[in-house]
Amino acid sequence: MTTLITHIKLLAGIYAGHEPLRGKDLASLASIEDAFLLIEDGVIAAFGHMYELELMVPQQPAHVIDASGRIILPAWCDSHTHLVFARSREDEFIDKIRGMSYAEIAAKGGGILNSARRLQETSEDELFRLAWQRLQEAAA
Repeated sequence: MTTLITHIKLLAGIYAGHEPLRGKDLASLASIEDAFLLIEDGVIAAFGHMYELELMVPQQPAHVIDASGRIILPAWCDSHTHLVFARSREDEFIDKIRGMSYAEIAAKGGGILNSARRLQETSEDELFRLAWQRLQEAAA
């Protein structure tokens, strides 16, 4: 199946390379305003500015989605997420972008062992409350 998404307010996370981004390269988020995205059989086939659409996609597919006013993150993937956790580790992500190793992050008090300790110290009622809040935000 081919799907064309048009009039995307902001197409973020675009990357034409084939190697994963690592370290400091994760700090920048390439994007296109007023964009289109063509998906063929679940794979991104083309993307660009709306003014390039006719040139890059001469035949519009039957399935077209108008994403006016919407932001799309096509290949963005948080491959390891939990709904239940005691505290965010987003500061550690920033450390990773800046080039710190997991050992260095652990040495300054972060890492998975620190997360496990915080989880054990947090009451079940509080964990439920936090998870419920995250679920409501995700569903909104």
